[in-house]
Amino acid sequence: MHQDYRIALLRELRDQQVRYAPRVKRLEQADRAERLLSELDAKRQYPYEFIYFRVTDYRPSESVRRMISGTDAAHDLRLFVEDVSDSLDLRLDEATEPVHTVEELSRMFNVSTKTISRWRDQGLVSRRFVCDGRKRVGFLHSSVERFVSKNLRRVKRGERFSQLSDDERAEIIERARHLAVDGANLSEVARRVANEVHRSVETIRYTLKNHDRRHPTQAVFPDQRPELSSDDKRSIYQQSLRGVSISQLCRRYGRVRGSIVRILNEQRAERLLELSLDFIPNEIFMGASESTVAEILSPTPEPIIPPRKMKPPAGLPTYLASLYDVQLLTREQEYHLFRKMNFLKFQAGQLREQLDMSNPKSSLMDEIDRLYQASVDVKNQIVQANLRLVVSIAKRHVGGSDDFFGLISDGNMSLIRAVEKFDYARGNKFSTYASWAIMKNFARSIPDEYKHKDRFRTTGEEVLLSREDERADQFAMEIAHQQRQSQITNILNRLDEREQQIIIRRFGLDHSHEPLTLKEVGEVMGVTKERIRQLEARALSKLREAASTEHIELPD
Repeated sequence: MHQDYRIALLRELRDQQVRYAPRVKRLEQADRAERLLSELDAKRQYPYEFIYFRVTDYRPSESVRRMISGTDAAHDLRLFVEDVSDSLDLRLDEATEPVHTVEELSRMFNVSTKTISRWRDQGLVSRRFVCDGRKRVGFLHSSVERFVSKNLRRVKRGERFSQLSDDERAEIIERARHLAVDGANLSEVARRVANEVHRSVETIRYTLKNHDRRHPTQAVFPDQRPELSSDDKRSIYQQSLRGVSISQLCRRYGRVRGSIVRILNEQRAERLLELSLDFIPNEIFMGASESTVAEILSPTPEPIIPPRKMKPPAGLPTYLASLYDVQLLTREQEYHLFRKMNFLKFQAGQLREQLDMSNPKSSLMDEIDRLYQASVDVKNQIVQANLRLVVSIAKRHVGGSDDFFGLISDGNMSLIRAVEKFDYARGNKFSTYASWAIMKNFARSIPDEYKHKDRFRTTGEEVLLSREDERADQFAMEIAHQQRQSQITNILNRLDEREQQIIIRRFGLDHSHEPLTLKEVGEVMGVTKERIRQLEARALSKLREAASTEHIELPD
């Protein structure tokens, strides 16, 4: 659908039914949703539990005290019927009553197909059927009759509206062509011609677009030429980033300004979708007040006791000496910056979900870009303040013939990943977490180099001395591992099945899959990322209580 749901709860209900409900149930629920839609009063408020029950015939598992306006409920139930029917892959010959296409309704009521589209927005329920190997929109005969009975005046008004004659259409095309030659765009032409011939702007716009699509060689607007390829669109965007003006792009590709602007916006929106906006969640982010937001986004607090500036040791290369110009962060500054960085990414992610890819708004994309760049600036500030830590650890691991700056480069990458993964709300110092991440990376890379060097050892004694066995008692380790497995199984049994699946997938406890993100778990289970976060928090609370009973020591 080109529209989205207004009520997140009804979108979640759609996702659950499409993913898990049997085919017969989905067909039944589509019918129940349409019957309910015909009974709704736009001026009334309805409890979500009432709508849930009328569609599914059972009560929701959790009490949700949410009132929904009749207008929003009607809008979302119409989308629900179409989406659920789309998931059925129902063939036309499987329908239990006649099915009308958009074109058939257009002829039946003597209105344009645009009018039929408007009727869908006003309550005409459509479904999707498989016809000639592809999905098409169709309308059950009973759905059409139900809409006509409730909207008789609207239908009659549409029938009275006369269709354009061939002479009127030719006059519109000729008037538009004169205006287009003078440089007017489609919107301006449609408005001016509509005033001259006393027709609606939408009628003129539709007539011009239809003419240009059917007669591309005689198009009023060059923009109606065949669609540009994906490579062409990417090239236009890249040229724009390099400073090529929109006027130049219009001439190069033979398009009007509006077409180039639309392509640039679409390409920019696709780039925004590729941004990594994963963040460490915090309960204060959702629904934060204005004062809380202002506090989170405020400048970095100054330390109570100004730190003493350290003088770099003599003889250091310029790069390493410059690291001493950056002051180390206090615990309060560290907490503030990590919270700010993650909140900025949270805000950018929230806005990105509002992007309409068919018509992305520049103002919305500007704000997403601003928030993302601000989060990057904060991350760079944290990284800069901790680069000395990488050098310190690299010095302890470097050998006589090792590439010192190669180690620093690897360590810097580990530091950047650690900044993105650090959970600042646990109260630990970042330097502790980052040191572990950097040394873990060195432990993986340095042994490979020593394995290569072992080929050149000269005596068996040197090889034996370098291979001292420092392993712990393997039998004891196995017993301890089995005991931990038993304890984990016991506390997991305290959770219901859904909570167990979330914890297992989030932390990779089945050992056959990598841990999944909140979004990935939500896609598997058919609910939103925010819902998974809520269920995970509840499950972890249960696990802490169970761990206390089992006497399992949990990390802070």
